Amino acid sequence: MCPLFWKRSELLFLILYAVAFYAIVIQRSLYLSHDHSRELYGLRRGWMFNRLNDLSDAQWRNFHGNLPILTFVLGLFTFGANTLRSQFYLKAKEMSVVWFLISLAYILHLHGACVAFVLSIASVNYFLAKILAKSKSYLYVLWIFNISILLLNRIYEGYSFSLFGNQWAFLDSYRGSFRWQICFNLVVLRMISFGCDYYWSIKETQFDHKKHIVCCSICSSGKACYHFLQERRLHSCQYSFITYLAYLLYAPLYIAGPIVSFNAFASQLDVPQRSHSVGDVAFYGLRWVLCFVLMETMTHFFYYNAFATSGLWRQLSPLEIFIIGYGVINFMWLKFLVIWRYFRFWSLVAGIETIENMPKCINNCYSLETFWKCWHASFNKWIVRYMYIPLGGSHKKLFNTWIIFTFVALWHDLEWKLISWAWLTCIFFIPEIVIKSSVSSFTSRSATGKLLLREMSAVAGAITITCLMVANLVGYVIGPSGTSWLISRLVKKDGFPVLGFIFLSFYVAVKLMFHIRDIKQNTKQI
Repeated sequence: MCPLFWKRSELLFLILYAVAFYAIVIQRSLYLSHDHSRELYGLRRGWMFNRLNDLSDAQWRNFHGNLPILTFVLGLFTFGANTLRSQFYLKAKEMSVVWFLISLAYILHLHGACVAFVLSIASVNYFLAKILAKSKSYLYVLWIFNISILLLNRIYEGYSFSLFGNQWAFLDSYRGSFRWQICFNLVVLRMISFGCDYYWSIKETQFDHKKHIVCCSICSSGKACYHFLQERRLHSCQYSFITYLAYLLYAPLYIAGPIVSFNAFASQLDVPQRSHSVGDVAFYGLRWVLCFVLMETMTHFFYYNAFATSGLWRQLSPLEIFIIGYGVINFMWLKFLVIWRYFRFWSLVAGIETIENMPKCINNCYSLETFWKCWHASFNKWIVRYMYIPLGGSHKKLFNTWIIFTFVALWHDLEWKLISWAWLTCIFFIPEIVIKSSVSSFTSRSATGKLLLREMSAVAGAITITCLMVANLVGYVIGPSGTSWLISRLVKKDGFPVLGFIFLSFYVAVKLMFHIRDIKQNTKQI
């Protein structure tokens, strides 16, 4: 009874501390937002309780402003595609044509004449695959071509038609409402996916279908899980040009994802996803509505991102800087959750299953590895399949980390602060990898040894969360130039107690995560 009593008492203390912590954060956030509202940029008249709404983030502002028309258009597209499929019993080839035409109309509105750039680059990538896929050097060609396109798109800012001759300059007046080079980052990932999947379809497959079906609860029930759809080999005719274009331009996922592999997409054109029933999809949509309301509540009451973009955080105390930094990270997580779940919902309605991008709350991750598996999870799966494993997997984990995060930073944008964010994350990853490999070889049977290991893990988790916050603050809030100022501000006399409070709070949070993990494991065993 003594260990159980101690565990319950500890859990009660952790919950009370968490309640007190959030009470302080919410109270200070409300005061800050109220007192500085006239000095902040990006606030607009809101609809909740006559309060201002924080629309300082361009991505959220564009999504928020275009949500009604997006919902109408995607609803119309998915209804039309599903009606044609059911009425005329269309299969993969015909559905490829349907989705290509629908998506082409969609991106013509978004990009105008710049669709010519999208289709031209996509065509070159396709014919490189068809011509060179049997060559051993093809994957090198594929990566060099796509990374070069990624960088050139940013350097030349989507190109001007006048670069190709003055007779084409008039087309620069018809570039659409959305910069094509921004969306093309996702298209690059899809082009690489197609190239790799096609290349591997020619080789011997390593995937054991029978073993997977036995082990997978979804596949053993007669359905097909996402992993099975991704790994199974397709017939050569499914790697057609029209299916490839439908995949690249697929309207529900074109703007923001989630990312789906070519194999998984092409498989579901023939047989729509059956893993989620109509009721499941409807409930998923309802959950999205609740998440959107939560986001609206957050931006109406807490102006975290406006503080970051206005540079006003430099005038705040160390505790207030921490609260703004913590709030910005939560704002970003909720923003991406709402955007990604919205587009995933429409993809599910259209019969194409994708990976859930935010499967876990940001405040329930105590290791960098877990965090990156649960933040943009479909991108993480893409990286594992097309980069991490081909580069050597766990045998070259430390080396792979630098290559992968540098690519992720360049993929996002050509900015020094993103490179700094990537390399800081790599530096913080190294001790975690080393410690994990050491702990995995250590087993303790005594109660004291287990307690000591748990406490050390909690301290390590608190350090990890602190490092994660620093990396994200540098990458998305203060930039490299603000790092030295922040450090000098925190090491002053009034900064040390705040650092102690931050570390204690993260330590308590990790211990609470351990309890949540234990409860879930015990529930599974029952």
